[in-house]
Amino acid sequence: MSIKTIILILTTTMMMNGCKGQTQAPVVRPATQANRFYTGDAKELSEEVDSFLALHRNGAKYSNVAAVIVPHAGYYFSGNVAASAYMAIAPKKQYKRIFLLGPSHHEWLDGASVNTEADYYATPLGQVKVDHETAVALTNTNNISNTDGTDKTDSVFRYRPEAHDREHCLEVQLPFLQRFFTLHSSLITSTEVPPIVPIVISTNDYNKLKRLSHVLKPYFTDENLFVISSDFSHYPSYEDAYEVDARTGKAVESGNVEEFIAAINANARSGKRNLHTSACGEFAIITLMLMLDKQYEVKHLMYQNSGDIDNHDHNRVVGYHSFAILRNGNNGSGQTRTNTDFVLSDADKGMLKNIAFNSIRDSLDGKPIAQPTLTSYLSPLTSKCGAFVSLHKHGHLRGCIGHFGEDYPLHEIVAEMARAAAFEDPRFMPVTRDELNDLDIEISVLTPMRRIQSLDEFELHRHGIYIKKGYRSGTFLPQVADEVNWTKEEFVGHCSQDKAGLGWDGWRDAELYVYEAIVF
Repeated sequence: MSIKTIILILTTTMMMNGCKGQTQAPVVRPATQANRFYTGDAKELSEEVDSFLALHRNGAKYSNVAAVIVPHAGYYFSGNVAASAYMAIAPKKQYKRIFLLGPSHHEWLDGASVNTEADYYATPLGQVKVDHETAVALTNTNNISNTDGTDKTDSVFRYRPEAHDREHCLEVQLPFLQRFFTLHSSLITSTEVPPIVPIVISTNDYNKLKRLSHVLKPYFTDENLFVISSDFSHYPSYEDAYEVDARTGKAVESGNVEEFIAAINANARSGKRNLHTSACGEFAIITLMLMLDKQYEVKHLMYQNSGDIDNHDHNRVVGYHSFAILRNGNNGSGQTRTNTDFVLSDADKGMLKNIAFNSIRDSLDGKPIAQPTLTSYLSPLTSKCGAFVSLHKHGHLRGCIGHFGEDYPLHEIVAEMARAAAFEDPRFMPVTRDELNDLDIEISVLTPMRRIQSLDEFELHRHGIYIKKGYRSGTFLPQVADEVNWTKEEFVGHCSQDKAGLGWDGWRDAELYVYEAIVF
């Protein structure tokens, strides 16, 4: 045997078995959609994604986000809506892994494909690690034995390379995740995206979708985030898209998978011209919804379609929704957990009191309300929530005005309500300059609202109640319970009757929301 033959044999053996003491190069799935769905220039990409995220810096942040439903079109069209979902996640929240679920746009799988080959997914911003162990574990689920003792794979999860090679629906989420975690790096322990589990779903077999959800359910815990990638209506007119997407979105928000499927079917029968689908990620959404129960709340975040972007073509549009799925449940003590991670530090409270005082003083001087200097757009003072400002003089009420809603940043609401309490409360004469130094300012900041389905979720003295039915609504602040000797039912009954004008029992078929008040 020649030396050349021996070297060839040794080289082949080393390639097959791996060279001792050396590790094989990691498998990296390339950024196939760069310069297609998003720019391939790293600097431009960072700036573009950051600009989208910044649009939602004042939105409510939730510490118990279990999943988000996010669009996956080109960033020019759907980047704004996608950012609204990621920015709903509380900055301090950490996840062990992220499950990415989306549809196959190129291959029919009659099941699901999880990428067990790639060690990393690349984007122009760097590489995101794949949780290879979890990916493999999914493909090994539901194995059964033949009569001869050998194993026969009967898993709904397999690995099909062609399902991932050209697919964009998962890849386009990665730059958003990369920039989101980087922007929050000062608040969490790592700037890296948690390892991902990339799953492409393509089957209309309801039993298989149930099996998918059954396998994934053990991972649907507080330590993991599920990102469901889906656009909504494809190619109807602008007006038809709004109608179709409203029906689909309402069904998603219900959390009821049967209602969602019924909405999809109703849209298909509607006769809308050029409506190819109501949701391209329909099967991924169904898989998610099959894992939901009463402890989850689906919160709609934003809707646009491509026709809303710079007055783009209204004859043929694609719809984009975003949702956050919140895990409410309880904390083991029987007490319902709040669904927000909203906290005001002593410094935040001090700044708000200064804002309130300066607003009154500047109004007396004939000046406009000044805008405060905030060190970060992640400041709680930029969150959109309601607030009441009460003025007291020598222990007596001198004015109280509030705004109930989630439509303006907190610092703006406090400034405006302080001015209104001083000069617009019809029960009192306007505050004068001589009184300014005798005023005590009390601020009640209302945390973002959470819808409840039962009075069992309402806690007297802790929660305020907001009742809404049609155009009628009313609220009692939490501290009202400290001033009266009412039961929970009386508290809600009086609010329904005296504030919302719905009658004593009108709350029973109305929408109920709870919130808390941070009073200082």
